[in-house]
Amino acid sequence: MNFDRKNTYILYSFIKLAMLYLQKVRNGCMDTYLPLYNCLVRHSEKRSLSYHVPGHKNGQILPSHIQSSYADFLQYDLTEISGLDDLHEAESVIKEAQELTAKLYGVDESFFLVNGSTVGNLAAILSLCQEGDKIAVQRDSHKSIFNAIALSKASPIFLAPEIDSKTHLSTGVSIKTIKAALEHSEDIKAFVLTNPTYYGVARDLKEIIDFIHGYNIPIIIDEAHGAHFILGNPFPSSAVTYGADLVVQSAHKTLPAMTMGSYLHMQGTLVNKQAVRHYLQVLQSSSPSYPIMASLDLARYYLQQFTQHDIDRMTDNIHSFAEKINEIDTLSTIDVETDQTATDLLKMTLTCSAATGYHLQKELEKQNIYTELADVNYVLFVLPLSSSWDFNDTIKRVRQAVENIQRKSYEKPLIKPFRFSRATVLLSMEERKLRSKHMCSFEEAIGCVSAQSVIPYPPGIPILMEGETITSNHIDYILHIQRLNGHIQGGSCMEKGKIEVFK
Repeated sequence: MNFDRKNTYILYSFIKLAMLYLQKVRNGCMDTYLPLYNCLVRHSEKRSLSYHVPGHKNGQILPSHIQSSYADFLQYDLTEISGLDDLHEAESVIKEAQELTAKLYGVDESFFLVNGSTVGNLAAILSLCQEGDKIAVQRDSHKSIFNAIALSKASPIFLAPEIDSKTHLSTGVSIKTIKAALEHSEDIKAFVLTNPTYYGVARDLKEIIDFIHGYNIPIIIDEAHGAHFILGNPFPSSAVTYGADLVVQSAHKTLPAMTMGSYLHMQGTLVNKQAVRHYLQVLQSSSPSYPIMASLDLARYYLQQFTQHDIDRMTDNIHSFAEKINEIDTLSTIDVETDQTATDLLKMTLTCSAATGYHLQKELEKQNIYTELADVNYVLFVLPLSSSWDFNDTIKRVRQAVENIQRKSYEKPLIKPFRFSRATVLLSMEERKLRSKHMCSFEEAIGCVSAQSVIPYPPGIPILMEGETITSNHIDYILHIQRLNGHIQGGSCMEKGKIEVFK
């Protein structure tokens, strides 16, 4: 593998900055608010000889040309040796770091996840549902949730999200839909909702959570994009503040944690807490990454130190950035504001009247601006949780990208985002096992049952799931994405206009 020294340095710069900070307090009084990270620093200072895994031996077994930027970081890539605790049986520094996280979020327990929010969703659902159990799930959830339901062999009841009439973006599941689900199926074992959406649209969940709890049913919230919501205004409220039983957050999405670093928060009496712990041990790596865990400790500390003054400065800065974006001809920001929803300040959705989102993203990348995602209509910026970020250079590059678009006269077709049906029914796992599969053309597939999932990525939300009946709406949307060179997870056969179906 070829290592780019500059990019490697950037990737791990936040840990190096933390190292510089901690050097200032190494006079015998280490900062107790970073228990896990401090423990790794103390171990590194011993200059010990490594005769344990991993094989890089504290960064000494590396190509010489990358040692100066990468080896420092690898000093903290350790394993469960004496004094460093064990994620799967935490008793000291990892336990303390997780307890500090639980205290910050106001929950009974918080768990560090080193396999991303995916493993949190898997453990949460498997701990609550067994084969044949009914589970109510938001239809535009992440694929990891549907994978968890498949593994549990539970029977999903799909909850169609509301769609904003102006932007055509999902605004989550309404209380009306929740009540209808419970009226038709009172034996539901759990609810799974996604809040906020990938685009930062967050629904006020208080009424929904209170109503579901009135039936003594636990609720899982995939809050992957809302780890920072605990800061409060101007951000939407976190589901933990309303008593959601299991809340999964991707700390790496908006906090300064490494990729795959996530949290699972647990509270209340409606979940089997021992079952959650069990599935986390089963599903997570038996060799958890200490750098990822340390970054979760650092992310929590960063959030905890974020003051109201920082929030006010950041808010003003982002609003000023949005104003300058909206001054650029053909470009504008999109917000979804209703009585029940609010848009996360850190999510900025842009639309260009002169081009599709895919075209805009392409031109931005030519200016070395890399965004979170693009779809037919929009490009999504995930903004930094920072009170001092300088957007001036970004504005210059965005202007240049838009000028290039205006010179090229891109065609922008009028395409609405995919709208999920309120009556999705899946072929059962048992029936799927009994049926054979074959390939057919898109046109022939309409009315057949799909034998594969079709997932635009990002955002990783299946528009078509294995076992679901294929409609003309599915095929039309797939063709639109293909024409615009959008990325779809669904197999190379789709590039040839074919899809796998059950006979």
